[in-house]
Amino acid sequence: MSMIRTFVAAAMLVAAVSLSAFQMAEAQGSTVMVIDDNKIFLDSKAGKDIQTKLQNIERQINNELEPVRKSLEAEIKALQPKLEGKTREAIGADTALVNELAAFQKKNNDLNQKRAIAEREYAMTAEKAIIDFNKALDPVLTEVIREKNAQVVLLKSQVVFSADAVDGTAAIIQKLDAKTAAIAVTRQKLPTTPQGAN
Repeated sequence: MSMIRTFVAAAMLVAAVSLSAFQMAEAQGSTVMVIDDNKIFLDSKAGKDIQTKLQNIERQINNELEPVRKSLEAEIKALQPKLEGKTREAIGADTALVNELAAFQKKNNDLNQKRAIAEREYAMTAEKAIIDFNKALDPVLTEVIREKNAQVVLLKSQVVFSADAVDGTAAIIQKLDAKTAAIAVTRQKLPTTPQGAN
């Protein structure tokens, strides 16, 4: 069986299973609601607020690291002419150059460590913002589920087809915008380890 036939067969199976599950829910009198969680985050006021704040925090982190990066870039340019044409042995014999290279390597390692910490802190910040967003979303989602009398809620990304009539995304965004237009996003910091405590 060719790859295309396999793909088509798999798509038809998924469609048949999804359709039969939907039909079973309908036959049993269950009200199905579909939501687009990505759209809720991207289009709601609170989601847009988080996105803007995270971009500002990312910019702040980059601005903190940029002077050191530029300084190291200038140092490596200054070191390159000193290294040109020299063998490893010649470099090793030049104590001043070895010390310069060691100092550069230490600064570069420090920058890489700061960058890794900043990336982890940014990830922690984004994670906390999403948790706080979900806390604000939860009562709104529950309210819309009750209003639509939904017994089954599916994510749009996991559904092959859904009619607009069963999509609760717009109602959720509208109610979330009315209740929560912004989410506090504070840059999270890793706990600092005192020097020598390793």
